Amino acid sequence: MKKFLAMLLTVCMVLAFAGCTQKAPETDEAPAQEAAAETSSATEEDVKSEGVMTYAEYVAAALDSQVTVETYVQAKQSWWEDKATVYSQDKDGAYFLYNMACSQEDYDKLVPGTKIKVTGYKSEWSGEVEIIDATFEIEEGSFIAVPFDATELLGKDELIDHQNQLVSFKGLTVEKVAYKNDQPGDDIYVTFGYNGASYDFCVESYLTGPDTEVYSTVGALKEGDVVDVEGFLYWYEGVNTHITAVTVVQ
Repeated sequence: MKKFLAMLLTVCMVLAFAGCTQKAPETDEAPAQEAAAETSSATEEDVKSEGVMTYAEYVAAALDSQVTVETYVQAKQSWWEDKATVYSQDKDGAYFLYNMACSQEDYDKLVPGTKIKVTGYKSEWSGEVEIIDATFEIEEGSFIAVPFDATELLGKDELIDHQNQLVSFKGLTVEKVAYKNDQPGDDIYVTFGYNGASYDFCVESYLTGPDTEVYSTVGALKEGDVVDVEGFLYWYEGVNTHITAVTVVQ
């Protein structure tokens, strides 16, 4: 009898252990599937349409060559005679679209986040790399860039790698504020100091005009004010950020 009970106990233990080992993979399977799904989703988002360049391929392309990119509208600067100037960006880099062919009807559709496929020519003007003579088509998708903190890149060669991106700078000191042609309502030129060097920024009146908060805030800045700044990293004979937001911190 004792032998029978011992054998029965042994069989029960084996079955219980087998049951545990069979259930263990089920516990790990769901997270693995979720991770795979997330990876697949991210990969799908990164895939470019046929004939579309990655940002790295765009950077490597020769000036005056034709380029095709997929990008997302971040802000509109102007529209005139069926031509639009637009700041755009994807997760890898940014593109300044200058005088892109665009009807008024389509311009109204280019709200921040709108995905567009752009074909034009890579060009450079006074250091600013842009796409000119372009056409575009609206596609499915949306993306809004988060400002990249470029404060510690001021004065460094690496700063230009973020050209046209939405960026932020912290703790800049106002050295000079002046209206273009001394005319309020026109562009505002601002010189900021940081770590012993000076940098020229700009409030572009076509982008953020007199009716915007940033225009009035910058116009009221005084020498010695310390501010945090956001804007698009435009380039004109060096960094010339087009300011979109300013916060006085001191």
